[in-house]
Amino acid sequence: MPAPTPSLPPLSVLDLAFVPEGATPGRALANSLDLARHAEALGYRRFWLAEHHNMIGIASAATAVAIGHVASGTSRIRVGAGGIMLPNHAPLVIAEQFGTLESLYPGRIDLGLGRAPGTDGLTLRALRRDYGSAERFPQDVLELQALFGPAREGQAVQAVPGTGLKVPLWILGSSLFGAELAGMLGLPYAFASHFAPDALLPALAAYRARFQPSEQLQRPYAMVGINVVAAETDAEARRLFTTPQQQFTRLVRGTRGLLPPPIDDIEASWSPSEKAQASRMLARSLVGSRETVRAGLEALVAETGADEVMVASALYDHGARRASYAILAEAHGGLPADVAPERSAA
Repeated sequence: MPAPTPSLPPLSVLDLAFVPEGATPGRALANSLDLARHAEALGYRRFWLAEHHNMIGIASAATAVAIGHVASGTSRIRVGAGGIMLPNHAPLVIAEQFGTLESLYPGRIDLGLGRAPGTDGLTLRALRRDYGSAERFPQDVLELQALFGPAREGQAVQAVPGTGLKVPLWILGSSLFGAELAGMLGLPYAFASHFAPDALLPALAAYRARFQPSEQLQRPYAMVGINVVAAETDAEARRLFTTPQQQFTRLVRGTRGLLPPPIDDIEASWSPSEKAQASRMLARSLVGSRETVRAGLEALVAETGADEVMVASALYDHGARRASYAILAEAHGGLPADVAPERSAA
């Protein structure tokens, strides 16, 4: 095992409760809880779930419910949203949901907020929202922040529970808009470079340049999202990585599906243009053995100055995904000596 490297920042987990081919959403959610317990034992800091709608391969649409499921089955790891797509919701509803979670699991709940709808236009209308709601995102963040603050004299509407709980807010983004907003509001910022890496460095620079200290945060705190597929050998990891490669190819094609198994020849499954587009979205991916992943992680932190790294791993086999996070923890140097016994998801 590599020697610990104190300079490396904490690691966290981003999960979408992926539904593999041949499985059900119920099994996917059970796997999420099992993975969260595994990550907690390995020393990961957070376990976040993301809101997506009308996607048959993702089971985390009712994100607050999924967070409660994970929080109830863990004891230390922070659990939260990575994120809630705030334009889909009234701020009061989110304040009540996350105020309830914070009341049930005090000191363990995070609320990451995104501006995108997390779905297509038709589903957006089915959610009773409109495209213009995204333009109110800054005002909605401020409203949500106020709902978590102390009650003011004469305040007619309160979040119950929620008022006074000060649930930590994060701004999520893949462009300069979210980076600048997070900086101006003095909130921690998470960049979605696991699927939209192009603006990563400019966004981090904008966030740090615009940062204003706040009650929640005195100094900039930037989290960088990446894909990691770790295995015993580089070759094995590259084969496992064909699952997210197929998944992103489907995004390029505008199709949906369950999470596919790995394949032996990825080149036969995509056209040159599809390969270029999918590979561009997956550019911030670390794929390989302990040594390969360790070197990539060190390079990423040196390049970005990330305060924390959030890891996504869309693997078909749940056992391979568990192993990937364990190998990454070893490569990072954060695997504790008293790793908890493995627990079944059943």
